[in-house]
Amino acid sequence: MTLKSKDRAAAIRVVIPFVIRHWFRQPGRAATVAVGLLGATVADLFMPLFSGQLVDAVTKGGADPVARQAAFTAFGAIVALGAMSMLLRLLGIHAIVPFTLRIMSDLSREAFARVQRFSTDWHANSFAGSTVRKVTRGMWAVDLLNDTLLMALLPSLVVLLGSMLLLGWHWPALGGVIAVGTVAYIAMTVWFSTRYIAPAARVSNAWDTKVGGTLADALTCNAVVKSFGAESREDGRLGQVIGRWRVRVARTWYRYNTTSTVQLAVLLCVRTAVIGGALWLWLNGQATAGDVTYVLTSYVVIHGYLRDVGMHINNLQRSVNDMEELVAIHDVALGIADAPDAQPVAITGGRILFDDVTFHYGGHATPLYDGLSVDIRAGERVGLVGRSGSGKTTFVKLIQRLYDVSGGQIMIDGQNIAEVTQESLRSRIAIVQQDPILFHRSLADNIAYGRPGASMAAIEQAARLANAHDFITRLPKGYGTLVGERGVKLSGGERQRVALARAFLADAPVLILDEATSSLDSESEALIQEAMERLMKGRTSIVIAHRLSTVRSLDRILVFDHGHIAEEGTHATLTARPGGIYRGLFERQVLDLDRTAAAE
Repeated sequence: MTLKSKDRAAAIRVVIPFVIRHWFRQPGRAATVAVGLLGATVADLFMPLFSGQLVDAVTKGGADPVARQAAFTAFGAIVALGAMSMLLRLLGIHAIVPFTLRIMSDLSREAFARVQRFSTDWHANSFAGSTVRKVTRGMWAVDLLNDTLLMALLPSLVVLLGSMLLLGWHWPALGGVIAVGTVAYIAMTVWFSTRYIAPAARVSNAWDTKVGGTLADALTCNAVVKSFGAESREDGRLGQVIGRWRVRVARTWYRYNTTSTVQLAVLLCVRTAVIGGALWLWLNGQATAGDVTYVLTSYVVIHGYLRDVGMHINNLQRSVNDMEELVAIHDVALGIADAPDAQPVAITGGRILFDDVTFHYGGHATPLYDGLSVDIRAGERVGLVGRSGSGKTTFVKLIQRLYDVSGGQIMIDGQNIAEVTQESLRSRIAIVQQDPILFHRSLADNIAYGRPGASMAAIEQAARLANAHDFITRLPKGYGTLVGERGVKLSGGERQRVALARAFLADAPVLILDEATSSLDSESEALIQEAMERLMKGRTSIVIAHRLSTVRSLDRILVFDHGHIAEEGTHATLTARPGGIYRGLFERQVLDLDRTAAAE
């Protein structure tokens, strides 16, 4: 269930408890903040009372020793209350800094950890830039929300309630005016915030997220933009999104302005009633000059807090709106979750067994695999061949448990992969992808990603085995060279060799090579083929290939066709089969190579 399916005003009932749960992780700091800020507020609450006593004492004249004593007592109380308010507020403000920063840190870490563990489908359907915007906007919204609740709203409500009680104790009619005005003002502000401003703010936040997604999409694909000279086109695309964002944000801001005007009008009515009431009491001899001073001073305090309460409620709603998408992340199912009693996998040989596996992608009624059974022996080198969409890539994704099977089971060394931890499973499987993705970190960091803490000697040895050491040492900073986002500073062949070095260093018993030599020049392909042969020795190896030269020397080839294995055998066996799928693919590739050679 997501926030979209709930009543619009319900967001505050979801976000506030979410934040309060984080407060209780720091009970000591939360108590210090509350005691400091509420104590300071209570000190402010009694200030008008002593101000009124001071005025009464002064009006009696300095010759009266009782009046003089009363004046000095009131003056001392005012100074003491001011000092106490300052010190307690300082205590609360000092404590709220680490308190809020801890929550912001926890929220960002937990959201990141959760997003990292979402399913492959979730990531395929989400903009990375939009997700980053949701997390960062929600993280900073906590700062505003904590300030609003703890430093503003809570003290304001204490002052308003205390002032109403004190005034009502002396003059019930004035206390009633303040009570009615306060309740009406707060109720109106809450209604405006939740029913009038919140829907507009939610839409503007959604467009803010789209702006982030559009920016990230264009920047991560900048090489494609440049190759087609499409900078102006992307400028226009972003301009359209920003134009819609601007309209939605303007509507939200105008609604804030309208709400503020109505709030000021209500405050004017309350002020008129309170001051008029104080004058009426004075004219009828029911209040002294000091009493009037007390009422007026109290109202000045109340007016300030009421005015601020309106702003605070608006800020509260805005921070809630900004946090909605972050909180919603915690409502999204992980997709692929570890079993409650999952244990680390123990892979020694690396035998892989597909036992009567049925699988279909979400939303597809027809399964891709229906009763698929495959037994790959420990240390066997197996090639996967077939037309696009035949099920090759899905096969290796299921081994990694990027998806769960619909029926049957997948076993590695006799262990059902659905019953072991995903982290341990994937750490024992090395994969070299068709288009290797590198982090914008040093080459050494990228190679060592599969074995954190590896020594420099081990990193260099892995690079040598992958035929990557020579090109790395020719770079100005060698292994310290930053490779750019996704490795854009390197050629395709160089990225492949870095990925192979990473796999060498990981030294996992199961190896997956996904189109590792496609789209490479002959020299790079030869170097990578040589490195692959080294890497596959002693490991259970699965090779996906379009170039059939990659699988000619493998122990067995599985030919996929519409989700089932149509043929299997060695290269020699399959090419000798008249009318076979593999033979047809092989002959077509040979013919294409001959045509290319003739054209050159």
